[in-house]
Amino acid sequence: MTAEKTGNDASQPLSAQPAPNPDEQGVQAQDSADGLKGVEAIRHALRTMPYAPGVYRMLGARGEVLYVGKALSLRKRVTSYTHVARLPERLRRMVSETVTMEIVTTHTEAEALLLEANYIKRMKPRFNILLRDDKSYPWLMLTDEHPFPQIAKHRGKPVKGASLWGPFASAWAVNQTLNLIQRVFLLRSCTDAVFNSRSRPCLLYQIKRCSAPCVDRIEPQAYAQLVEQARDFLSGKDGALRETLGHQMNEASEALDFERAALLRDRIRALAQMQESSTINPASLPEADVLGLWQEGGQTCIQVFFIRGGRNNGSRSFFPAHTQDEAAGDILSAFIAQFYDDKPCPARILVNADLPEQALLSEALSLRRGRKVEITYPQRGEKKQVLDHAVTNARDALKRRLAETAGQARLLEGVATLFGLSAPPNRIEVYDNSHIQGAHAYGVMIVGGPEGFDRKAYRKFRIRGPVTPGDDFGMMREVLERRFGRALKEAESGDTSNWPDVLLIDGGAGQYSAVRAVLDELGVTGVTLVGIAKGPDRDAGREWFYTGTGAPFQLDPRDPVLYYLQRLRDEAHRFAITTHRAGRSKTLVTSELDDIPGVGPARKKMLLNTFGSARTVRQAGLAELEAAPGINREMARIIYGHFHPDWQPG
Repeated sequence: MTAEKTGNDASQPLSAQPAPNPDEQGVQAQDSADGLKGVEAIRHALRTMPYAPGVYRMLGARGEVLYVGKALSLRKRVTSYTHVARLPERLRRMVSETVTMEIVTTHTEAEALLLEANYIKRMKPRFNILLRDDKSYPWLMLTDEHPFPQIAKHRGKPVKGASLWGPFASAWAVNQTLNLIQRVFLLRSCTDAVFNSRSRPCLLYQIKRCSAPCVDRIEPQAYAQLVEQARDFLSGKDGALRETLGHQMNEASEALDFERAALLRDRIRALAQMQESSTINPASLPEADVLGLWQEGGQTCIQVFFIRGGRNNGSRSFFPAHTQDEAAGDILSAFIAQFYDDKPCPARILVNADLPEQALLSEALSLRRGRKVEITYPQRGEKKQVLDHAVTNARDALKRRLAETAGQARLLEGVATLFGLSAPPNRIEVYDNSHIQGAHAYGVMIVGGPEGFDRKAYRKFRIRGPVTPGDDFGMMREVLERRFGRALKEAESGDTSNWPDVLLIDGGAGQYSAVRAVLDELGVTGVTLVGIAKGPDRDAGREWFYTGTGAPFQLDPRDPVLYYLQRLRDEAHRFAITTHRAGRSKTLVTSELDDIPGVGPARKKMLLNTFGSARTVRQAGLAELEAAPGINREMARIIYGHFHPDWQPG
């Protein structure tokens, strides 16, 4: 795999000029297409572009990635972008903003598809179909290297010496299975530290959720048998398991061991609960992901069901970002490639649309998995029923989202009417500060818009100062200078995507005047500033609004716009408090040992275990430090010298 950057040289007039405004749609015929700067940049790149398979990236004037694509033949694919009249409107805009291109060649088209998905997910080009999926997925983990393995939830990277099952769609879904494992197989869920410190059984043993191996209430061989049964169950072999448990129950009953028979009966019933619905838990799908797509109102929802071991591990709704003219098959293809970029792929994927290049996508996923991956569009039978169930859930989820979006749109229209805006705001920024008598001071910014709170756009500002303790005006000035100092630089280069329409601050006339002065000093224009302050009685619902264009006013306590503005203010306050607490907690766990060169977490722990506190380490003599475990002579001299700057080694 090789990478190459190609395009116009920085000394050429093309790269020195700003990209065309995407809102100026002047391309209507082939004659004007030849004059586009973007076409010139693409033709310049084509001079050295190979016919090999690979991935291409189109870059804008500021070096931002506009679009990522893959091709069996880079030269042939990229050439199509020079025929602007044949392109849809979205790609015309993309070409008009292109200044240069970068390519990466691969050995096969399947490798190019995998690399394309990785680039799109990492770089988030605005002209690609984008998957919005920032959450990690929980798994069930069974430790392998302990004499009495632990069953527990796990998120993040795989753990060495442990087996994982999943993924599960949510914490609720994994908790359900974990509770079942505890009820049926009585495996411990406590950590090794708790396991080693127990002297008597815990409550889980009393309620028959654990076999108490910590206090030898079960033999190692019997516990190992339970572990193997749990592995079979998680691997989908629960049919044979239930048959075995049934024989054991009959044997216990014949031996008049009714207590054991009742326990085995409860375990069989718990297993049967997982197979109550054949639609949700299909017997013909031991391992598959079911992807149901529904489109409405120019938006798309994809509902994903995770089927593992013949059981449903839950579902999750996704709303990929795309233009309204994208076909269902294209959206599903892009979604699948990006979705499995960082997570294991099952043996089978069910979809409800015909995918372009379906064989190539299957080949790429098989390459990543190391085993065959089959993508199918079932037309009948049990698989079709499961897929229809996913589509129904996707339709319902999208209708709820459209209803919420419509409600949000009405609120933003109300905000525009209230504050005299020409159009509903796309971005409302709210600021707040939090500190304790000036200590651990933080400022925060939260963002609201057409889709509700935009948590990706939230920002934290640790107050650097110098600011007089308790000077909220000074803190707000620093936050605004840092926020708009960067925004103004972005605006100079033509990027106004993060420019706010409304700036909401928690405060009255004094706070409003101070912020207004800062914005005027910075040269910030086109932003509506609003102050929201509670009245003398501090009752929510009686807030006063300050806009600088007239006397402050109040809204009817039942006005939904008032409630929306209160939510914005309260969200900023919540974010400020949690940010301040996190910063303060981080400070509390720091130690003066952290400033010593060569003293990391392990040595710090050894020193504190040996001496009891950082203060005792500071007071220790050189000989005492040399005698401490894990501290050699050189390290002892470094520690001693840190606390005694005037000391000279002899």
